[in-house]
Amino acid sequence: MADYKLEAAKAALKLIAPYQYIGLGAGSTIAYLVQALAADNQLAASLTVTSSSFKTNQLLLSHGLKVQVPALIDKLDWYFDGCDQFDAELNALKSGGGIHTTEKILASVASNFVLLGDDAKRVPTLTNAYPLVIEILPQALQIVLRELHDLYPSAKIAQRMSTQKDGALISDNGNMLVDVYFAEMPSPGVLNTQIKMIPGVVDHSLFYQIANKAIIAGESGVREVLPVR
Repeated sequence: MADYKLEAAKAALKLIAPYQYIGLGAGSTIAYLVQALAADNQLAASLTVTSSSFKTNQLLLSHGLKVQVPALIDKLDWYFDGCDQFDAELNALKSGGGIHTTEKILASVASNFVLLGDDAKRVPTLTNAYPLVIEILPQALQIVLRELHDLYPSAKIAQRMSTQKDGALISDNGNMLVDVYFAEMPSPGVLNTQIKMIPGVVDHSLFYQIANKAIIAGESGVREVLPVR
């Protein structure tokens, strides 16, 4: 059985040219891309790579790639990342890692932001199968929770808690993470604005009209998908 994520990663590799600045997110497809980059010694030696993910950074370093911290990056030629699902406009939900704030920062400075994965990620419109993750300043947690309950009374709202210690799960930025499970998925444009307008919200895991291409692989092969806007 074909590994579609591997096929998508191989297709992404073909976009990368020597001496470029590359940003990477997290997940299994990105891990495949790192391995493919490392296998091309000449190309790998010429690149500067950054990531929002601790695991991805560790993988990059283990393969000897030149890694730069996001704080020192002001432009990228390509930013590649996976997602839980994306729609026809390439609006994407990224709910797992809780590192979406830095991922968005990197995506925003990239000339090209490409979503990678298998074709199961593609949906006509975003659904409520995955939660929206919100990063919140600790001092604003209760205020934001109240606002969320007022805005979305039918949604299930749960703060992420640590499974390895007593207490809340803390983001890489020292903030709180809250998952919002919608009974019915709001319009992406409305949702994007409503959440960002709540004081104390750092950012959320809906990537609204940021990606400009997706590479997906499936039974029909590898395809590039452009946004319908």
